[in-house]
Amino acid sequence: KAVFNRLLAAFGLGLRLTPLHARGRRNALDLKRVDIEMVLPGLPPSFDGYRILQISDTHLDALPALVDPARRLLAGLEVDLLAVTGDVHGAPPAPIAYSVELLMQALQDVRVRGPRLAVLGNHDPVEMATLLEEKGFDVLVNRSRVLERGGERLRVTGLDDVHNFYTDAARAALENHDGEDHDGECRIALVHSAEMADFADQAGYALYLSGHTHGGQICLPGGRPVITQLTRCRHAAAGLWRQGRMAGYTSAGLGVSDPPVRFNCRGEVTIITLRCAQD
Repeated sequence: KAVFNRLLAAFGLGLRLTPLHARGRRNALDLKRVDIEMVLPGLPPSFDGYRILQISDTHLDALPALVDPARRLLAGLEVDLLAVTGDVHGAPPAPIAYSVELLMQALQDVRVRGPRLAVLGNHDPVEMATLLEEKGFDVLVNRSRVLERGGERLRVTGLDDVHNFYTDAARAALENHDGEDHDGECRIALVHSAEMADFADQAGYALYLSGHTHGGQICLPGGRPVITQLTRCRHAAAGLWRQGRMAGYTSAGLGVSDPPVRFNCRGEVTIITLRCAQD
């Protein structure tokens, strides 16, 4: 990993000496909104039409200029659930409180009718959980939150980062649901990386939301990632995918890591509308 980071730093330095750097930075600031309808087997009727705003890999301390275009893109949006799938922080020298404050600026014109949930990413130190909780987030570190609507339940399980900080507690959180038998309930997993997709499918989850890969950030024409940063479940590197019976979505992320550029891969915010399966 150290060798890879040195090569990446050298690439970024070389890129700054070319006109491509300015173009890549403009690309990074050109965000898009992705709207998806997801049909989930077993979704309770009370949750039909439930809207989730997924934001991932904001890294706004690495490129603060992203705050304004993100805020404009999100302005006036109304959703039922906000899900932040990790990597609020970006550059290690920056204070993590700065990263959180920039995120809150980007989100300030969004109306969230229900909970604000978050999980930690590989760039987020454990102290990030406290700072997000102070801003009204429920940070799910290997535990579940049961949402209730019209007397019906939807389980959301959030895992600690499994790319750099995997422990058996993550898999246990997917498989053990408060010691209760909830066969048939609809379950959603929020995990920074897609690398637990097979385990989530085996545990009966209907939907898996992740980030981590930035969609590649620097991609070949057509959007094919050059590097995914995944060690498992590489088919789930970007966009919509399936793992067994489970649907999944890997966000391309809002922000960027160094070098702060994008090619053939736009940053995004994602609105996922849940729908019941038709009989």
